[in-house]
Amino acid sequence: MDALYNTHVKLLAFDFLKLTHSPMDHPSSFSRNGTRFSRVETLGFVVTRELKPNKFIKFSIDDGTGCIPCVLWLNQLNSPYFSRRNPSDVQLIADVAVKFASEIQLGVFARVRGRITGYRGALQITVSDVVIEKDPNSQVLHWLDCIRLARKCYDKLCNNTV
Repeated sequence: MDALYNTHVKLLAFDFLKLTHSPMDHPSSFSRNGTRFSRVETLGFVVTRELKPNKFIKFSIDDGTGCIPCVLWLNQLNSPYFSRRNPSDVQLIADVAVKFASEIQLGVFARVRGRITGYRGALQITVSDVVIEKDPNSQVLHWLDCIRLARKCYDKLCNNTV
């Protein structure tokens, strides 16, 4: 069942790092107990940060259960991937990416959303958006959401397909 395939599912690092790649289904398909995912949302502290200007920023998010590697691309203005798009749209995308990159600092508490990808045999998030969290309750609420969704939604989808 692919009900959640293009949805940003909330996962703790513990579950994210156990996803398995399912390239036979789709090149960007990853699964948890048989349920396929392609996008994820996580929340935690930025604990590593490596910036390559005009290329990318790599960073890790630690949510208390593990660290999730993330990459935010900053090469939109010179990437062939964007060459067929409207230049003003590409400029807007590039500007937003630069804004996100400036907010990703060591120690900040951030909500990250993006595509699940693999790089050199390891899972990572290819980031689409970043929100710096100010609410001290957001971490507990995120944990509770992740646990509730895993039990009542993600596992049920798997059990219904068996």
